[in-house]
Amino acid sequence: MNSPQQPMPLSARIHARLSERLQPTALRVVDESASHAGHVGANDSGQGTHMRVSIASPLFAGLGRVQRHRLVYDALQDFIDQGLHALAIELI
Repeated sequence: MNSPQQPMPLSARIHARLSERLQPTALRVVDESASHAGHVGANDSGQGTHMRVSIASPLFAGLGRVQRHRLVYDALQDFIDQGLHALAIELI
């Protein structure tokens, strides 16, 4: 008997996207949505609205902080369009 496949959590999909697009040497994605329950942009599930990304990538070489953040935002724009409310980016 096969169980229905659970959809991949948003944090895992974000991790996969950033891995594909930015070829990071270090990457951590944490769903902090539960900590923001009741805040603007939170949903009833407590998941998928507030993410923290810690990332290092060779593609950041020679770029300023804003340009590096823009690369991350550009890679995740469709997630933002679909309801990702807050994205904290830590460049490591």
